[in-house]
Amino acid sequence: MQQLNLPSFSLNIKSKENKQYIFDIIRKKDVVLTPEEWVRQHILHFLIDVKGYPKSIIAVEKQLTINTLKRRFDILIFNKKGLPDVIIECKAPKVKITQDAFDQIARYNLKLNANYLMVSNGLEHYFCKMDIENEQYVFLEDLPEY
Repeated sequence: MQQLNLPSFSLNIKSKENKQYIFDIIRKKDVVLTPEEWVRQHILHFLIDVKGYPKSIIAVEKQLTINTLKRRFDILIFNKKGLPDVIIECKAPKVKITQDAFDQIARYNLKLNANYLMVSNGLEHYFCKMDIENEQYVFLEDLPEY
């Protein structure tokens, strides 16, 4: 898999039935290793090992319904009160981060009302804080530590 613009982590990868799998430390199971999953797992390790977020407040690939349409967010971090705090959208490294990615995560946030958004393809990372009063987001250099 491609080298990412994230710290290197020891990831558990195995092959079975002619497919590669990577162990997801949040879902506690092997999942098919796709380029997007490669990015997702690196970001999870970054959040836990570098930023100090506890595993217990992180959800991965859960369904939500927006205007009767079923969608799945990549990563959601809850705050100490159990409310959505950070939504993270992961893309494969070859996928350019465009306005469409921000529109997608903004639609999710209409339902979730998180304070922070992150969009990453593993090579480029964009972080922003929601400015609810002015209905916009303010770009940041990084996500806050836990």
